[in-house]
Amino acid sequence: MLIIRDAVQADVPGILEIYNDAVRNLAATFDLEEKTLEERMEWFSHYGGAHPLIVAELDGKVAGYSSLSQFREKEAYKSTVELSLYIAPDCRGRGLGKALMAEILKLAKQNGFHTVISGITAGNEVSVRLHEQFSFDYIGNFREVGKKFGVWQDVLFYQLMLE
Repeated sequence: MLIIRDAVQADVPGILEIYNDAVRNLAATFDLEEKTLEERMEWFSHYGGAHPLIVAELDGKVAGYSSLSQFREKEAYKSTVELSLYIAPDCRGRGLGKALMAEILKLAKQNGFHTVISGITAGNEVSVRLHEQFSFDYIGNFREVGKKFGVWQDVLFYQLMLE
């Protein structure tokens, strides 16, 4: 059974496992070294309130997560958030991304944000299609802004206006 809920501190090891898999195997994150549990606990402390972190729990296990982060630190950006979404490798293709996206966007609206931005590494067609299903618009390509797996990576930006 799939449950979408707010993340709690006990979820951090499961979130860490999903994230570190992405660090090792995907260009979805530009981190090059795996994170420690202590680093992820500190990261976790930045969420809550207007900037939620939610998990998809499947059969009692954290199978994916999504968050809304501050887009930029300057005050004028406070109504804009950046969305992140990760799914465990053995849980992809089961609709978890769609369920997490629906919930995180509902929370973005409830929290009064004006717009949501997502950066997607070029070539991640599954993520592009997911964002397009939720009416995100393609707004630009930052060319060769990160080097991972020995290859320069482009980042595509997508935006959803909430108001």
